[in-house]
Amino acid sequence: MNNIKIGLVGITSLFVTNSFAQKPNIVILYADDMGYGDLAVQNPESKIPTPNLDRLAQEGVRFTNAHSSSGICTPSRYALLTGKYHWRKFHDIVNSWGASVISKDETTMPEMLKQNGYKTACIGKWHLGWDWQSIRKADAKPIMVDNKQTYGPEAYDWGKPIADGPTAHGFDYYFGDDVPNFPPYCWFENDRVLDAPTELLNITEKAPEGNWEARPGPSCKNWDFYAVMPTITSKAVSWIKQQKKDQPFFLYFAWTSPHAPMVPSKEWKGKSGAGAYGDYMMQSDWSAGEVLKALKEGGFDKNTLVIFSADNGPEHYAFDRVRNFNHRSMGNLRGLKRDVWEGGHRIPFVVKWPGKVKPATVSAELISQTDLMATLASAIGTKLPEGAGEDSFNQIKLLKGESGSARPSMVHNTYEKYALQKGNWVFVDASNGEHSKMPDWFLKSNQYAKDTTSAVLYDLSKDISQHNNLIAEYPEKADELRQELKRIKGQ
Repeated sequence: MNNIKIGLVGITSLFVTNSFAQKPNIVILYADDMGYGDLAVQNPESKIPTPNLDRLAQEGVRFTNAHSSSGICTPSRYALLTGKYHWRKFHDIVNSWGASVISKDETTMPEMLKQNGYKTACIGKWHLGWDWQSIRKADAKPIMVDNKQTYGPEAYDWGKPIADGPTAHGFDYYFGDDVPNFPPYCWFENDRVLDAPTELLNITEKAPEGNWEARPGPSCKNWDFYAVMPTITSKAVSWIKQQKKDQPFFLYFAWTSPHAPMVPSKEWKGKSGAGAYGDYMMQSDWSAGEVLKALKEGGFDKNTLVIFSADNGPEHYAFDRVRNFNHRSMGNLRGLKRDVWEGGHRIPFVVKWPGKVKPATVSAELISQTDLMATLASAIGTKLPEGAGEDSFNQIKLLKGESGSARPSMVHNTYEKYALQKGNWVFVDASNGEHSKMPDWFLKSNQYAKDTTSAVLYDLSKDISQHNNLIAEYPEKADELRQELKRIKGQ
């Protein structure tokens, strides 16, 4: 009888192993503040070579009408990992010492994948909050540094686990620095810091480009901003090498680059034609290449779905990059990070899936990062749990080139401004889509007029750069989109 039981267990184990083997491994490479025009294959006039990402695009499908949920960081990351528009819950980023924006009752992408046998890891930038109260001492008092409120290193019990981070929301493993320009400046592994901060961050050297953008707060001794991307790249490669063929895995590799501080390593300095930012972008492309090489060397590349994208458009330093280096990080789009103009949220988006996605294809169909939740569920042969991914559309047929987009429209939002894209049209429910103020010289050289209407309307098929406000010519179309936006918002 015991022999029969052992045999059945063996058969079951074999069945489960074979079942796992049919599921694709999933790797998401997520850039930070990378513009639509920073991917060289999308910008013929680019001054920044991105050979590894260009090769990835040649091996898969590149979407030219892909969008993050927001023009800023935390909202886009939340929407990516939950399949929900961020504005249904919040609008701003998680600031220093901020709490988690993910509730315990929300199903995340890694939780969905774990429920289906996946091993999961988040390496790099988190920026979705932690429960800092769980390690903050009862008598801790905030302090003011450079006119900003923060806490000193003595305010926290660094030996305790920090609650409500990545491992509380579906990731088996986390390694990173949380946010590259926020305290604490130290390495995290799972729910603990590895090297306890003992001093306040003190930067004496000039930033390679722009500003350090580093908010004051605790730092471990000799924290090295330049070492961040090399370290997390090494960790991502190492984690891939530890994986087994009989269990599918999910790696969410969230870069800290090319976000400020723009800190290319010594070997990348001066490599591009676009300053420190361009050098940092080249280093980021190298990082992608290292991960892709690790997948190939591990024999995983034929059964791995690789997704590359970014959280929002480029930072305001992109304006000077046009003037100083003739490189347009935003490409031919209007606007930057924080804007509801296209340049704020239309982002690079590439998917490689050997045997499923036709190589060297380009799609202009509408797709959102929120769609990954439902699409990945379909890719692994499961259904989303009830109530999960409410704004996520299953785009599996679009990936395979079998149909157009499953998404009828897309809501863009940053802070108080909303826009709705449907078909060729985009309606901005504000007098303009700007938050990152456009310099007068840029406004003039690009021939942008100042809009005087309370809302604006563009035909993206003819005017991707959003020069010509058509709301006076097509008031009925504007009203149609205004009403649909209200419906989606539940107003």
